[in-house]
Amino acid sequence: MTDDAYLFLVEDPDSPLGVPVPALGELSCMETASVRAWLHAQGVPATSPCLRVVAPEDTDDIPGGAERLPVPLSDEELSRLRHHRAPETVAAVENDLLAYRDCTDGRDELLARALAAGVSPHRIARLTGEDLAAVTAAAGR
Repeated sequence: MTDDAYLFLVEDPDSPLGVPVPALGELSCMETASVRAWLHAQGVPATSPCLRVVAPEDTDDIPGGAERLPVPLSDEELSRLRHHRAPETVAAVENDLLAYRDCTDGRDELLARALAAGVSPHRIARLTGEDLAAVTAAAGR
């Protein structure tokens, strides 16, 4: 297994192999000189439905004769790629987890701010559904 994701080309735009690059939104690697040169050499625009990407663990999915290029993806980009390839049930749960992460981002700072403003720990626990121990622990941060 490699540490790089791979861009590759499929002949049939309806192929289930990989994830179409346009489906993932912006990928930072698409702006690199090596990717632009590779796309130019292939005669393919970055928006082509035949341009696919696979995560490092899925490189065996690339057909043997397919043109390919290793590309580094950020953790966030890899997360989007893996999420896109997940079965619907897994993708739905992952969406819930991402929403939870977004909701809880800054949680400790918010709890500390509420405590500093004079809201009682019991009231904070009641309003947030957080465990009282988590609320009081935020006071020490």
